Amino acid sequence: MSGGLLVAGTTSDAGKSVLTAGICRWLHRRGVRVAPFKAQNMSNNSAVVVGPDGRGGEIGRAQAMQAAACGLDPDLRFNPVLLKPGSDHASQVVLLGEAVDTVTAGNFRQLRPRLAATAYAALAELRAEYDAVICEGAGSPAEINLRDGDYVNMGLARHAGLPAIVVGDIDRGGVFASMFGTVALLDPADQALVAGFVINKFRGDLGLLRPGLDMLGQVTGRPTYGVLPWALDLWLDAEDSLAYGRVLGRPAAPRGTDWLDVAVVRLPRISNATDVEALATEPGVRVRLTVEPAELAAADLVVLPGSKSTVADLAWLRETGLADAVTEHAAAGRPLLGICGGFQMLSRAIHDPVESRQGSVPGLGLLPVEITFDPRKTVRRASGTAEGGVPVHGYEIHHGQVSAADPDLSPLLRYPDGTGEGARLGAVHGTHWHGAFESDGFRRRFLTEAARLAGRTGFTVAPDTEFAAARERTLDLLGDLVEEHLDTDALWRLVESGPPAGLPFVPPGAPRPAVPHQPEPAGTAG
Repeated sequence: MSGGLLVAGTTSDAGKSVLTAGICRWLHRRGVRVAPFKAQNMSNNSAVVVGPDGRGGEIGRAQAMQAAACGLDPDLRFNPVLLKPGSDHASQVVLLGEAVDTVTAGNFRQLRPRLAATAYAALAELRAEYDAVICEGAGSPAEINLRDGDYVNMGLARHAGLPAIVVGDIDRGGVFASMFGTVALLDPADQALVAGFVINKFRGDLGLLRPGLDMLGQVTGRPTYGVLPWALDLWLDAEDSLAYGRVLGRPAAPRGTDWLDVAVVRLPRISNATDVEALATEPGVRVRLTVEPAELAAADLVVLPGSKSTVADLAWLRETGLADAVTEHAAAGRPLLGICGGFQMLSRAIHDPVESRQGSVPGLGLLPVEITFDPRKTVRRASGTAEGGVPVHGYEIHHGQVSAADPDLSPLLRYPDGTGEGARLGAVHGTHWHGAFESDGFRRRFLTEAARLAGRTGFTVAPDTEFAAARERTLDLLGDLVEEHLDTDALWRLVESGPPAGLPFVPPGAPRPAVPHQPEPAGTAG
């Protein structure tokens, strides 16, 4: 059996995904055959994987990114259970890539044994094939209301005998309390697997942090394996759209005299929001997520991204006034792009007996197409060309299909057999393909046309931006951060040898040790 490690977190978005990817990259560069694993992910950001039978399946996008960090193609076993929320109360269950059921609070207990067995079997297979498997937990292991039957955090660690490290985001505040509390809320058998901590997103003088690290070690009997600094360039392939700030990335100065301002509507059930990251890698392109109609009015290009619940999010657009803002933007002849669910919203009508079960509802009427939802989900990789024969690659994940279209409507893309995909009418564009803008030539052509339609005559697209290279630089940066700021020798001992013996039990409310008074640094009061 290979070595392994569980990366747990004090909260969601504490840094589990990026730390897992960084450890994977560091091990891969050392020549270790390493694979990522997340037993259960809850995310609407997914990637398409071609399974052993040749059919497409879905895994969390973070696990696809971690696979790239390992130098591997994505594998369905890297994320055997994917829950895709369609509402506040129900999620689609994707098991080894295939949508098999809908889970609610009422039936999760009945489904959980099947999900756990699938996850455990997938991990066992991976550990038989690789030198090391770096597992990512979900949320926090200290969600004690969910511990019974847990197979993602300490339940997984206990089942597989994995050591665990806990990562916390110091930028949120309260990191020491959350780290201590995470351990103290676990029972003795789980605590025996928690080997130590990693602090994420630290800014400032490490010397000021040292007393806290020492005290954390005293009250828990566990070391901190390192402190990762805040890194502004770590924004590609975000696990959850809520992790984004208002502006994506670090917009580089334009090559010409004009900026291109892109407003992406942050839908309540936004799906595969990572599509717009490729646009944000271009110099002179400022991409922001927004829910403000006024910001759409000021934008050059408006994007309606994917949605896990198209009809519900379309209703939300209308309730918030965003639908009117989108329509006015298009009426002014400025460019508008809909991707997957966003494309479906642009249609004349949506017929949905599957996802929302609301039957027929009017779309925004900006493209002369109709969409009908099919119970069978299309999940596949896609390739083809744009106008002028420009190659485009992407992937499809959707129930909605174009069931009617004006015969003279121009497609946005074409499959290799010449069949049209998507639609283009004046300044309005739509496609079911995710990831299409990662194709450099197509992205440059689209942005050039968008700038022309928006009247940004001074915008010049960069001829040398390569999205794939930008992603590789991000993965290498993660590997560098792990190598430079963590005790990698100690991490490797955990991976290779398992949990250290004799880790002390931390009871809830363990007394705070007496420590010498530390004078408060100037400027920190209040």
